[in-house]
Amino acid sequence: MEQAAHTPQNPLKILIIDDEGDTCFLLQSLLKEEPFEIEHVNTLGQADIFLKEETPSLIFLDNRLPDGLGMNFIADIRKHYPLTKIIMITGYSAGSDRKKALTKGADIFLPKPFTRQQVYSSVEELTGFHFNLKTA
Repeated sequence: MEQAAHTPQNPLKILIIDDEGDTCFLLQSLLKEEPFEIEHVNTLGQADIFLKEETPSLIFLDNRLPDGLGMNFIADIRKHYPLTKIIMITGYSAGSDRKKALTKGADIFLPKPFTRQQVYSSVEELTGFHFNLKTA
């Protein structure tokens, strides 16, 4: 089955779950030019409420949040939204955290700070969306 093209009329829905304003701003800035519908929340509780109303195609999930570990939320996402892709992002990137996140069901693990290219490559790998990067 071929995936529908993501256009302004059919945007890719992305949810950012992160309590750091700078990370949310960075991700939104990197992705704002593309046909994406981007939302962000700061806690797992807010994410749970959001997910009852919307089903994003992709979630950027921080691990250490004010109300718990994002890693423990992966199972809930997988159970209720099995087609949603998960990119775990964290400033605490021990090798054991990477392995644990991927074992629990994260599709990609990105340690902070991450680069624009890492974000674009991850989104492309998980969604098939191709960025039209202008060269200077």
